[in-house]
Amino acid sequence: MFTNIVKTKIDNIRKKRISPSVVALIGTIIILVGGFFLSYNYVMTKKVMAYEYMNNVFNSTGESLEVNDDENLIKEKADKNAVYDPDQYVGYLELPKIGFNKGFYPKESKYNDVDKNLLLVKEASYPNVEKGNLIIAGHSGDAWNSFFNDLYKLSVGDKAIVKFQGKTYTYKFVNIYKAPKVGTISIYRNSRKTTITLVTCTNFDSKTQTIYIGELEKVE
Repeated sequence: MFTNIVKTKIDNIRKKRISPSVVALIGTIIILVGGFFLSYNYVMTKKVMAYEYMNNVFNSTGESLEVNDDENLIKEKADKNAVYDPDQYVGYLELPKIGFNKGFYPKESKYNDVDKNLLLVKEASYPNVEKGNLIIAGHSGDAWNSFFNDLYKLSVGDKAIVKFQGKTYTYKFVNIYKAPKVGTISIYRNSRKTTITLVTCTNFDSKTQTIYIGELEKVE
C-alpha cells in the first residue's frame, strides 16, 4: 500500500510539469527583456559619450556657445542684418576688376561705421565737389565685414566707379602705396584734381595700411 501511495504522488507530480512549449515561450520573453535593457544601456552610454565629446570640442575651440541654441543664432543673424539700411545709401562704389559693388552712407549716418559697413571718413568730400577727395575706408581679412579684402588685386590703371545723385563718376587709379598703421595716414594726391582714396589694412601685414589713389576721368 505504501508503494501505491508513493507511485500515486509521483504520477501527480508528473501531471503538473510545465510543457516544453511554455518553457520555450518564457525563455524567449526573458531573452527579449534582457536584450532590451542591454540595448538601452548601450544607447544611453553612447549618448553620454557623444555629449561629452561635443562639449570638449566646443571648449577646446573657445566657442562661447556649448549647445546649438536656435534663439541665440536667430538673434545673431538679426543683429548682422540690422547693421545696414540700403534705403539710406548716399552712393555706390564699384570696382569692376574684382567684381565689387557696395553702397556707402552719408558721413552723419549711424550706419557709417567701418566695423559694420564702408566708412566715408569725416574729411571726405562727395564726388560732386570739384578738386575734392572722396575717402572711403574698409576692413580686410576673413571676417564678415572685411569688404575691402580683395583690394590687393587692384593695380595702377584699374578703374573705380562711383554712382552718386544720379551721376556716374569714373576714376583711374594712379598711385598705390603703403603706410605704417599708427592711427593716421598721409594722403599723397594731386590737389588740383578730383580724386578718390580707398584705405584698408594690408593683406598678410598687420603693421601697414594700403592706400589707393584714383583720379577722376569722366562724369556721366
